[in-house]
Amino acid sequence: MSPEAMLIRWVNYHLRRSGCGRQIKNLTGDISDSVAYIHLLHQIAPAGSGVHTGAQNEGDVLQRAELMLQEADKIGCRSFVTPQNVVDGNDKLNLAFVANLFNMYPALDKPATEEEYIEETAEERTYRNWMNSLGVLPFVCHMYNDLCDGRILFQLYDYVQPGCVDWSKVVKTFSKMKANFQKIENCNYAVELGLKLKFSLVGIGGKDINEGNQVLTLALVWQLMRAYTLSILSSLDKSGKPAGDQAIIQWVNKTLKDAGKSREIKNFQDSSISDGQVVIDLIDAIKPGSIRYDVVRDGGSDEDKLANAKYAISMARKIGARVYALPEHIVSVNSKMVMTVFCCLMVVSLRRQTLDDEGDVPEFAK
Repeated sequence: MSPEAMLIRWVNYHLRRSGCGRQIKNLTGDISDSVAYIHLLHQIAPAGSGVHTGAQNEGDVLQRAELMLQEADKIGCRSFVTPQNVVDGNDKLNLAFVANLFNMYPALDKPATEEEYIEETAEERTYRNWMNSLGVLPFVCHMYNDLCDGRILFQLYDYVQPGCVDWSKVVKTFSKMKANFQKIENCNYAVELGLKLKFSLVGIGGKDINEGNQVLTLALVWQLMRAYTLSILSSLDKSGKPAGDQAIIQWVNKTLKDAGKSREIKNFQDSSISDGQVVIDLIDAIKPGSIRYDVVRDGGSDEDKLANAKYAISMARKIGARVYALPEHIVSVNSKMVMTVFCCLMVVSLRRQTLDDEGDVPEFAK
């Protein structure tokens, strides 16, 4: 069974339990009116989360999708799709949205016998969600197992720098007799491509990726994610210069200063980032008036910091930033993930400036 078929089956399981009378056959037209999502969210949401089905009473399908995503936001799952993506039935983004719901809140009965379960870390989940949002095939369910033959890595390289992969060197279908050798050869080529792109891969060989070495696999995937994010940023920069950490930090501080904000950052390890307020201020600088400062907490407790970080991530996604980091990454000041948050916000800002220059700013971007 394909990952998409498995997820559709899971959605239908919960729709039957909800008693709504809906079933879906795809993640395109069958979910475009948001009704299936509304009942799915209500079914899987933890008790006390406040998720309800009131959005189904909204007549406008685009506004209904927005209300549905607001319900998803209550359980920290407003990711990957915009209201327009839902209405348009974007299959890849809706697949990523449903997969995230499944991973966060499967809401399935426990099996009669206990099986060993290795919990996924926040970092692993972030990388996996990023890969799936790009539409890689096959769908990434278990990162180390699914990357061990190299095929998904080549797709990621092609997103980072289109045309850099010599597909004639890639084994796509493995023979029974040579499968292990062919997978290692793929992984060796994946490492070779990383070195050509100036990745830091000291001590990493194809066999490490093939064997699912967690530390070394994460090192490669992080550099792919970083390169992808920076490539988008560079494509929007009129100067065409490659973006770097210092350029992003300078942009953050200038944008905050120009908007009359008092906060600034020294680097991506700056401890002041942990309370989320500099990210919140930056979002308000990019889209003035978007932040409700009455819900921002001024206290320095861990609870206040996490609440602010959750609000920052939610609002970043709401203004169009494809943020893959988690609130916990902001609170712990995970420098890698913090960089991607600021980078994604910079992408949104540059896109808004481009639209302003062209005099064609769509309603969602205003």
